[in-house]
Amino acid sequence: MTRRGKPKQRTQQRRDERRWHHAPAPRVGVPVRVEPPRRVPIPPLPKTTLAPSPGRWLWTCRAGSEAPLYEELAWLKRAPKLLGPALVESDAPGEASPTFARSGFPVSALAASPAEAAAALPTSPLHLEAWVPDTDAANARSGEALAWSETIEALRPSGAVDTPWKAFEAGALLAQVCLWSAGQAAVGVIPARDALSLAAGGRTRMKRTGEAPSRAAMKLDEALDWYGVSPGKGDVCVDLGSAPGGWTRRLVERGAKVLSVDPAHLAPDVRAHPKVKHVQQSAFDFAPDGPVDWLFCDMAWRPLEVAQLLGKWARRRWAAQLVANLKLPMKDKLPVLFRVRHTLEGAGWARVRMRQLYHDRDEVTVTARLA
Repeated sequence: MTRRGKPKQRTQQRRDERRWHHAPAPRVGVPVRVEPPRRVPIPPLPKTTLAPSPGRWLWTCRAGSEAPLYEELAWLKRAPKLLGPALVESDAPGEASPTFARSGFPVSALAASPAEAAAALPTSPLHLEAWVPDTDAANARSGEALAWSETIEALRPSGAVDTPWKAFEAGALLAQVCLWSAGQAAVGVIPARDALSLAAGGRTRMKRTGEAPSRAAMKLDEALDWYGVSPGKGDVCVDLGSAPGGWTRRLVERGAKVLSVDPAHLAPDVRAHPKVKHVQQSAFDFAPDGPVDWLFCDMAWRPLEVAQLLGKWARRRWAAQLVANLKLPMKDKLPVLFRVRHTLEGAGWARVRMRQLYHDRDEVTVTARLA
């Protein structure tokens, strides 16, 4: 018996209830004020795309994200240079993984023909990727990239690796041929296991099924592909800001059970799924009855306030793994993400990774695990 006459078992039960329901709520929505590195002046984009420099790294990004990528590389002291839309070069990144880069590789040579590109590549087995930057002007030359790829393959010795995944599994190389201008390419190789993306130019395209209630489903598919782990049968997931149900649908299709949290309505077929429980409540007010396996979040809300909410889930150990999509402000993208990372790591999330993926617009995908 305890001092108040309660059995020890009931005392432990009350402690558990206090842990899950009565713990003092943190001040969600108040950004953590941590000063990021000093801002870097961003030069204007060149009017004509500049040639990459052999011996340096060439990065490609979403058109419009050149400035934050440049500043990110400057913070890493990698001497960045804007080359043109969707292209930035820098010194070797070391162990850094730039948030705003879709893919990157060390440039070994410049080529003015497929024959020159083929001659610049090693003779060892590799998987070839020829691509153009993801801009309106460059995409009009996508057929040129295909023609270069076919010619280079024909000129190279046999033994090509069929897919980037096979190159990854075999520890082989990815050959990169970026047609940065008409008839001009930057050539290089990178181990498939070190690549930011296995897709050519970082364009990991996901299929949109006719049943999906929103474009968000493709973002989740790409996020899980990048994370390398996904919910399975029997896993319990919470989907914050879920309406109309794109992420929830994808999760139950993978066999998971989902607490779908949003004041708005879900698509009728998603709401009716036996593995979905719709909680019509604000994500900032919701608390689970016990720990869950996964926390998902795709809310159209200010990123620092969302980070505070996600931090609460780590502090209270409500979820083991996190996949979130954060909306970016028009300005100060990198300083905001600096504070987001500090908030998440300070709350207890570990292995925090951030990347602007192909299906992200003015957004960033975040993954983490409970420390």
